[in-house]
Order: sequence, then C-alpha cells, then structure tokens
Amino acid sequence: MSAPQSQVVLQAALTDLLDLGLQAKQAHWNVQGPNFRSVHLELDEVVSSLLGWQDDVAERIAAIGGSPDGRPVTIVQTSQVEPLSSGHLAADLVVKLFASRLDAAARRIEAKLGELDADLPSQDILIGTVAGLDKAAWFFHAQLV
Repeated sequence: MSAPQSQVVLQAALTDLLDLGLQAKQAHWNVQGPNFRSVHLELDEVVSSLLGWQDDVAERIAAIGGSPDGRPVTIVQTSQVEPLSSGHLAADLVVKLFASRLDAAARRIEAKLGELDADLPSQDILIGTVAGLDKAAWFFHAQLV
C-alpha cells in the first residue's frame, strides 16, 4: 500500500476519533441522573484516551508525509460517528450511546486494517487504537447487564 492510501485510512480513523472525543466531552458536560458521577468521570477517562489515540494517528500521518486534518469542517463532513443530540442526557442513555459508538468506531477501523499490510507501523498504531476502543466500550457495556 502506498503512503497516500495509508494516509486515507489513518485520516478516516482520526476524524472518527476526534468526533468521539468531542461527543464524549459534550456528554460529560450534560450527563445527569442516577450514576451521574461515575459516568461523568468515565467520560473524562475516555476523552483522555481518545486524545492519546488522536495524537498517535495524526503524528503517523505527518510521519509518512501527510498533513493530518482535524478541522471542524472536516470532522462534520467526514466523520462516520452518529451525531449526539444536544441538551441534557440521562446517564443510562449515555452509557448505551458510548458503548455503541466506541464499538462502531473500533469495527470501522478494524475493517481497514488489511489495507495497511504494506504499512505495518500504521497498522500497529490502529491495532492499538482498536484494542483501546474495545476496552472503553467494554467498560460501558459492563454497566448494561
């Protein structure tokens, strides 16, 4: 795979990770109801993890000669993450939404890993990101039983 194709795969992942981070912070500010505190704090942990994954992916794009694009217009136009409604959000709904969104993002990235067989460092970064997304999703799913 050529570097430009790697950049396309990485950029798609970056866009979703940026959107997830923004949505997690939005939910953090607006979550309420039973389990408020634990969900509020968990969202901050997810945001912190997402910031690390965003940075790793963006820096990889730059390292292979690309220019990472984290502009709001790019996120709005290309993110595959479902939009988050505005206003207050019940804690139980937030748990369900983020379990689903984190899972979906991990599956989208995972589906593209085979396209990076010729760029193992990029593939490795995304494998680590998928593992992290899976773990974060598991934390939310565990609250749904």
